[in-house]
Amino acid sequence: MNDDKKRKINYLRLSITDSCNLHCIYCMPEAKCSFIPNEELLTVNEIGKIAEVVAKLGIKKIRITGGEPLIRKDFLEILKRINSVEGIEKIAITTNGLNLLENLELYKENGLKCINISIDSLDKEKYKKITRGGNLEEILKTLDKAVTLEYEHVRINVVVLKGINDNEIFDFVELTKKMKIGVRFIEIMPIGEGKKFEILKNSEILKLISEKYQLENKGIDEKSGPANYYKVEGYEGEIGFISPISNQFCDKCNRIRVTSKGFLKLCLHYNIGIDLKPFLNGKIEDLKEIISEAIKKKPEKHEMDCLDFKKDIETKRMNEIGG
Repeated sequence: MNDDKKRKINYLRLSITDSCNLHCIYCMPEAKCSFIPNEELLTVNEIGKIAEVVAKLGIKKIRITGGEPLIRKDFLEILKRINSVEGIEKIAITTNGLNLLENLELYKENGLKCINISIDSLDKEKYKKITRGGNLEEILKTLDKAVTLEYEHVRINVVVLKGINDNEIFDFVELTKKMKIGVRFIEIMPIGEGKKFEILKNSEILKLISEKYQLENKGIDEKSGPANYYKVEGYEGEIGFISPISNQFCDKCNRIRVTSKGFLKLCLHYNIGIDLKPFLNGKIEDLKEIISEAIKKKPEKHEMDCLDFKKDIETKRMNEIGG
């Protein structure tokens, strides 16, 4: 369906937990934080009902997110349930990759087509520092196997942090030399812990890369999201740039989000939306009407400095929203 700005909404980012087995510095505070109790998370049946309704409204792609989605013991049930919904053409996941290696074949057999793995450093000690405990060697094994299994897309998400991992930009580009993967540089959003870091604009990163490499602009893959892709001449993979701050793509935004507690979120930057939980035991048609009416009110764009929107600015951490 279209919202009232005539944007075609066909992509749902569905968070199934706010909990994570890592503790990344730009996502969670150093102090221990509390997570939503399991009994308050969306159930497999509730997730299935949401998937059925949004499919009727024209959603074609669902990306499962967290927190870390693979820490849910019923993840395979969730995947199967979504895969059974008529109209959903693509199921993707954004993950830190820690619980992925041994189940890569199983998940592919049950409908998972695209994998995005968050890797913010290729230096094992720096990776451990950024994630507060992650094992880079295990993640790179997972990346290799996912490529071998020929998933539709295997991509790395890199949040570039000034003064921390910005000296590794070329190392990430070199990953695409012999691996058929996408490396996507993502500007950090000033939300939650992200406010503590200086934004390194993707235009600066692109300038650095283009001074060293011969790039071919592949443009935006409308089916996959807002990343603008480039290919280094002679390399197997590609690099992409997601630039919500320096190059707003709000006019092309095709997505909505549902948090792990069932809140339909219309824009990452704002807390505007509607709690779906009270309606999940009702009729499908009623839920369809509620979601349809909410989508029509999707904000035109995020206004970082607009005083009219200050009261609606999102204050939750990224793991609570669904990354």
